[in-house]
Amino acid sequence: MQDEKKTPAAEADLEDMVASSDTGARKPMGAPGKLLVSIAAAWSLFQLWIASPLPYLVGFGVFSATEARSIHLAFALFLAFMAYPAFKRSPRDRIPLLDWLFAAVAAFCGAYLFVFYDDLAGRSGRPITQDIVVGIVGIVLLLEATRRALGPPLMVIAAIFIAYSLFGPYMPGILAHRGVSLGGLINHQWLGTQGVFGIALGVSTSFVFLFVLFGALLDKAGAGNYFIKVAFSMLGHLKGGPAKAAVVASGLTGLISGSSIANTVTTGTFTIPMMKRVGFSAEKAGAVEVSSSVNGQIMPPVMGAAAFLMVEYVGIPYVEVIKHAFLPALISYIALLYIVHLEAVKAGMQGLPSSNPPRPLLNKVIGFLTGLLLLMGLSIAVYYGLGWLKPVLGESAPWIISFGLAVIYVGLLKVSARYPELEIDDPRSKVVTLPQTRPTVMVGLHYILPVIVLVWCLMVERLSPGLSAFWATVFMIFIMLTQRPIIAYFRGRSRLTDDVKEGFIDLWDGLVTGARNMIGIGIATATAGIVVGAVSQTGVGLVLADVVEILSGGNLMVILLLTAVLSLILGMGLPTTANYIVVSALMAPVIVMLGQQNGLIVPLIAVHLFVFYFGIMADVTPPVGLASFAAAAVSGGDPIRTGFQAFYYSLRTAALPFLFIFNTDLLLIDVTVVQGVVIFIVATIAMLIFAAGTQGYFLTRSRWYESILLLLVAFTLFRPGFWMDRLHDPYDSVPPAQFAEALGQVDEGSNLRVQIQGEDSFGSPMSTYVLVPVPDGATGEERLENLGLELYTDGDETLVDFVEFGSPAAELGFDFDQQIVEVLAPVDRWTKEWMWLPALMLFALVVLMQRSRRRKEEAITAQA
Repeated sequence: MQDEKKTPAAEADLEDMVASSDTGARKPMGAPGKLLVSIAAAWSLFQLWIASPLPYLVGFGVFSATEARSIHLAFALFLAFMAYPAFKRSPRDRIPLLDWLFAAVAAFCGAYLFVFYDDLAGRSGRPITQDIVVGIVGIVLLLEATRRALGPPLMVIAAIFIAYSLFGPYMPGILAHRGVSLGGLINHQWLGTQGVFGIALGVSTSFVFLFVLFGALLDKAGAGNYFIKVAFSMLGHLKGGPAKAAVVASGLTGLISGSSIANTVTTGTFTIPMMKRVGFSAEKAGAVEVSSSVNGQIMPPVMGAAAFLMVEYVGIPYVEVIKHAFLPALISYIALLYIVHLEAVKAGMQGLPSSNPPRPLLNKVIGFLTGLLLLMGLSIAVYYGLGWLKPVLGESAPWIISFGLAVIYVGLLKVSARYPELEIDDPRSKVVTLPQTRPTVMVGLHYILPVIVLVWCLMVERLSPGLSAFWATVFMIFIMLTQRPIIAYFRGRSRLTDDVKEGFIDLWDGLVTGARNMIGIGIATATAGIVVGAVSQTGVGLVLADVVEILSGGNLMVILLLTAVLSLILGMGLPTTANYIVVSALMAPVIVMLGQQNGLIVPLIAVHLFVFYFGIMADVTPPVGLASFAAAAVSGGDPIRTGFQAFYYSLRTAALPFLFIFNTDLLLIDVTVVQGVVIFIVATIAMLIFAAGTQGYFLTRSRWYESILLLLVAFTLFRPGFWMDRLHDPYDSVPPAQFAEALGQVDEGSNLRVQIQGEDSFGSPMSTYVLVPVPDGATGEERLENLGLELYTDGDETLVDFVEFGSPAAELGFDFDQQIVEVLAPVDRWTKEWMWLPALMLFALVVLMQRSRRRKEEAITAQA
């Protein structure tokens, strides 16, 4: 007898799944319930207060960074024990007495640094018994809160690192270290800013909360439903349209979402049944939703909150992080759309019936281009117009610009009032008609304004991420309170009191939801801080580097593969934020250290994006792909098969990190605008060809050798330098004694690759490569002097004689008595992009073969 087909999870079960992973599954009744939501709202208001300029204007409520982190963690811990039951069998409608006790004690331990701030500053590094007791209790309760809010994986990892810190002398072989005393552990992890209260919790306090709150308010205002409806109205009628709409809707939701699981369930409850309706199997429908939802975590500007952590860990401005991360994420989404299209073509799927009036393709293209040009023209006019107006208006500029923004907002609401409100459809109903595109788009254009304000503050005004999110959130609050009464006025209704009341209810729900969404992130950043603190206190990062080096045998590609696999393992079961903190603390230094020793010198942002990409792939990969389990609960499919299918769809995401490690042009590093446009076009084509190669279908079903040829073409378009390096070495080896002459012969602004040998800071032998930028100077000797470097020759060896303190050479890592082993100077050769020509010729050959075969197949079908 066959097993019964699994049925999709009930809506209540799905809500419980999201709640248990994001907001907390407990919903107490009566006074405890009111207290829970009131404290959550108070947390949101506290975060808005410390992000605003008001404390500095009124001279009240100004908190130091450490005090703010302490209060932030106290809120998170208190709400974690209130909102998350201890076990599955624990009550959901009331809060047990023990949880009240845990919540109060945990909140006190979290707020300890705030309450005793002055006392702790006076005895810095000399904890008393009270400090140690509070630290021990705090860490234990933090681990319990982590288990409740995030499951066992992160709690177990943090506990292992605590044990590793304490029992270092008893560890075997290379894992052994001198150990840490209990007082030293508590001082480092709980009383200082290198562990729990470190950078990660600081980023959660300063930036992440406001972005999560902004997303929650935007969703409560109706933007989430708007994004889904717009995507379906535009794409739902195409082949496999619901799946394409799912990709776009999840991408738009991912812009403001910090959780791949919540993204999967939020959009998946609508998109997955639609995909199944047009012919996708339960597993494939769930896999498409998982792939697009998890990809939302790599999409700027939020990137699952990891973008703000990268700012601190990599040490570059937020705008630079967004610039480097944008192109790979966009290419990945375009490729996923194409994969969905290929699946639909292979299965002969159709779209859903459209309610849009029929329009010729040419009219559609002209309409799209016209709208695009108008948008670009308006953007340019606003950018340069404001750039001209601000100096003219002086101090009154913010008020006049705000007034102009309000006028535009009211104008968009007037447009919105001409169209019917968007309703939330039941995707499982027997008759589903796609909404018309124009009314759907026009009814919610005002939701885009706060996003524009956010991007404007970040990219143009160059405000801090926290202040940018604050102003965008303030505008979002204004929209929530005013959109209903203004639209009602334009529609000729008279419900002012009720509309204003509903706006305040939505605002209250948004404040509560934003805070509850932050419980897991706040707990995750604090607990992940334990891992970071252990790394800095024990030097375990060097141990990991030794392990990877031994296993890889020094092979560069094996090093990267091992790092990718370890990042996948470490990321299993972790939310995006904690995931990035753990993998960046443990694995990023491994790539940097071993890469330099083996000649791979890449910017730090590329390394961090590499480990981040593989960390979030853990949400897809069986057996712990949480997003795959969530999608399977919606689709009724098998979660393991859904996970494997999602991983198959996500191969493009797994390939990208290897590509941009070796070709940093994909991250728009040191490229001009024109080069950036060319790279985007070529890389997009390459990724589409890669998708066709992995899916085994292009113009028709591919033969095995055609798939190999397509993958070869894609690789060449992505990494033309690989083949050019085979034809012509990019560097010329120069004797170390001629270092100065080599500096004098190459162009200013280029780089020399220099291999040096010596001892590291621990006195162990060390060999590494350094990328030496060529400074200005008329001669090689002058340039060497400007580097702050003096060399001397001892027989056949060239050694470092002197390194000027604070000089470029000192920053690069040169030190006394190091030996210059090899100097590699760049040579003139053909540009690597010439390799695109044979690749395109090979691609044309595949096209000709498949077109010929498709004609024959169509002729046979016609005869039949």
